Amino acid sequence: MIMPSVNTTTAFGVPNFVLVCFTSIQSWQHWLSIPLALLFFVAFVSNITILSVIQREHALHEPMYYFLGLLAVFDLGLCTSTMPKIMGILCLDMKVIDLPACFLQMYLMNILLAMESATFLFMAYDRYIAICNPLRYSIVITTRFVAKAIVFIVLRNALLLLPVPVFAARLQYCSRNVVEHCFCTSAAVTSLACNNRTFNTLYQLTVAFGLLGSDLILIVVSYCLILRVVMMFQGEGAAAKAFSTCSSHLILISFFYTVLLVLIFTAKFEKVIPHDVPILLNVLHFLVPPVLNPIVYGVRTTEIKRGIIKMIRSEITAPRIK
Repeated sequence: MIMPSVNTTTAFGVPNFVLVCFTSIQSWQHWLSIPLALLFFVAFVSNITILSVIQREHALHEPMYYFLGLLAVFDLGLCTSTMPKIMGILCLDMKVIDLPACFLQMYLMNILLAMESATFLFMAYDRYIAICNPLRYSIVITTRFVAKAIVFIVLRNALLLLPVPVFAARLQYCSRNVVEHCFCTSAAVTSLACNNRTFNTLYQLTVAFGLLGSDLILIVVSYCLILRVVMMFQGEGAAAKAFSTCSSHLILISFFYTVLLVLIFTAKFEKVIPHDVPILLNVLHFLVPPVLNPIVYGVRTTEIKRGIIKMIRSEITAPRIK
């Protein structure tokens, strides 16, 4: 049953928001907590494992694996910024969220998605240099380069996306406070405002397409250049070997941006698509990539796989303190 709007207001409007998650399946939506909790557990454990392996294995202290570790950090952030609250809603009916917590969640979700996109871009650049300019790889892709890339990723997205929750918080929420979503997306929250939100919407769309769109375009350009170089390889199996170094990255990029495009498509045709479908896709977009990223790299990257096996064996054979 959907909770009614709270009519009590403060000097800033409504005192809190109520997240109702899946509006058409309220009576049994708690059953969704089981597969979602399982995915959350797998995502959390697998990303912690990747970070532990990279930290423990000296052979993995290289730029490519630093980017993979950075991706794992952002994946953990995506999970923990959304899933605990979703579990609370589905299992314990904890639908109320304070205004500051809501706007903080909005900010974290936006910047973490944008940071993950930017990390994919730098990983694509890493593969471009490795394949197209292999002799310069150790000169261009250095630890210093990785440090600069991290600073760029954090500052670019943190600064450009900060106005999104700030502008949303400045709107007036006169009486409606029921958010028909599982978390505080900007569109779902600002749709409750009783004053004009056109500027908020335009800014968010501009920044989203500017950040994610430019990242995707540059990634496509990088792989077009890689493809051009690979097609010129003459050695037997050289092209296949070159593409094998990019396969994991291509799989994850394809999934990440495909789901984003599906979300845009479903939002465009929300009148003919059940309301809960884009909500579920949104939830999965914050959960499935953190599950897939470490698994795909763990399975397809020999060094990571070897490090995981070594870590497991060391834990098994380690003496136990009684």
